[in-house]
Amino acid sequence: MATNALLEHNVGRVALVATRGFSDVIEIARQARPSLYDQHVDRSPPLVPRESRFEVGGRLDGSGSEVEAFDGHVPDIDGVDAVAVCLLHADLDSSHERAVARALVAQGLDVVCSHEVSPEFREYERMVTTVVDAALRPVCRAYLLGLGSLASEVLVMTSAGGLVPLEDAVTRPASLLLSGPVAGVRAAAVVAEACGFPDAVSFDMGGTSTDVCLVRDGAPDPAPALAIAGYPIRLPAVAVHTIGAGGGSIARLDNGGALVVGPRSAGARPGPACYGLGGEHATVTDADVVLGRIPAETAFAALGRIDAVAARRALDGAGVAAEGVVAVVDASMERAVRVVTVEQGVDPRDLALVAFGGAGPLHACGVADALGMRTVIIPPHAGVFSAVGLVSAPRRRELVKTWATPASVAGLDGALDTLGRDASAAVGGAELVETFVDCRYEGQSHELTVHRPAGFPAEHERRNGFARPDAPVEVVALRARASRAAPLTVEQLPAVVRPRVKGPEVVIEPDCSVWVPDGWVAEPGALGAWVMVRA
Repeated sequence: MATNALLEHNVGRVALVATRGFSDVIEIARQARPSLYDQHVDRSPPLVPRESRFEVGGRLDGSGSEVEAFDGHVPDIDGVDAVAVCLLHADLDSSHERAVARALVAQGLDVVCSHEVSPEFREYERMVTTVVDAALRPVCRAYLLGLGSLASEVLVMTSAGGLVPLEDAVTRPASLLLSGPVAGVRAAAVVAEACGFPDAVSFDMGGTSTDVCLVRDGAPDPAPALAIAGYPIRLPAVAVHTIGAGGGSIARLDNGGALVVGPRSAGARPGPACYGLGGEHATVTDADVVLGRIPAETAFAALGRIDAVAARRALDGAGVAAEGVVAVVDASMERAVRVVTVEQGVDPRDLALVAFGGAGPLHACGVADALGMRTVIIPPHAGVFSAVGLVSAPRRRELVKTWATPASVAGLDGALDTLGRDASAAVGGAELVETFVDCRYEGQSHELTVHRPAGFPAEHERRNGFARPDAPVEVVALRARASRAAPLTVEQLPAVVRPRVKGPEVVIEPDCSVWVPDGWVAEPGALGAWVMVRA
């Protein structure tokens, strides 16, 4: 709901209130260009038009000290669904923002403050995140509140991989962006570690997109921020990388005669031509049917028997070959896996590929072959594995706070303990509290998250291939994560018994199809998974 609304710009009308002289930060943005050599590409437009940006007096400096007092004057605002308030350095002192918010609430406005959404330094990212949160509120509120009557308690997954109460999701909808794929990643980490692979890559190929994420030491790789439709979202998240490649992705020839697959999708209805629901586009699923990866006699509960003739007709009509369609989509997914491994300094050959989603088990071995990965894991209930991740996810709250004195760590442990207690209270009493710091070398503009500053040089060398032993290390932000375990774990789900299968073989399961190519063998693994290796 939240992700699609932002991608389609189907969001509420928002006004922005900023410090005098800074209302255009949201449009000035950063100097980075989305495509350096393409003169026809523009940045995404700001979500707040210029006429809806307002300014107030008062000013804090970079240490959070007051330079100019807030004079109490706020503009009269109407004709909007919500107001985003983002004042300079409010991540260090929120008093000015809170005063502005009180005056705006008195006008009957729905107000979102940056210190509540993203209390981190970097004004542009904090401003965009606050505006996005305000813009999503009217879109998501009615939908989320409509779920309240479905059960005595409704929990919602966040992009950080934890569950929060429905009311919290309504208040902070920006935390829901890209949250769906995260559930599958969490469950994939559990199954991979149970099968003896604490380091892995989750590979979730559905109907429209493919989501990949690096898992290290049994935990999904965290990301300090998201980027959706060109908008930076400065909130805790799992580092899921998404591309427009799925079973429903449409294959076509471009103007130069080259084969292109995706990002357009045939969707669920009418879907691929082989569904027999009136779809005419050639898709990846149609190519899988023509290649025999989905046998022509296969019948799915909601679709009936697969129409192999329609699949062949769609491919011929588009002038594309089934082998070419599969090769192109596999290459796209291979590049996606490289983004989360090779580009992070990680050799994919040492990892297992955990494949799920309706189409993931059909393409996993092809992607693994291209990357030199020797092991593919097909978890139980692979077609609905994100649902498995949801029911087994913990309640979780993550808090972040700017550290005002980067060059000094005096008082750091006490501040982390306080933040950890606040996170525990927010989750209703945590069974596990973890604290982290964002560090960088002096002069750097990007940071890494580690447990303590002493661990930063080793992490920097692992990520970037070098360390600077004599360079000062700065702490720029503190983080705390508090969790309460779910009442149901992946290990407690209904058992799945799988036989040993030697390729080439197709196995049709209730929620997905599994392709074991020639040269691969699938052995039963822990928790009902298949562990596929080269024979």
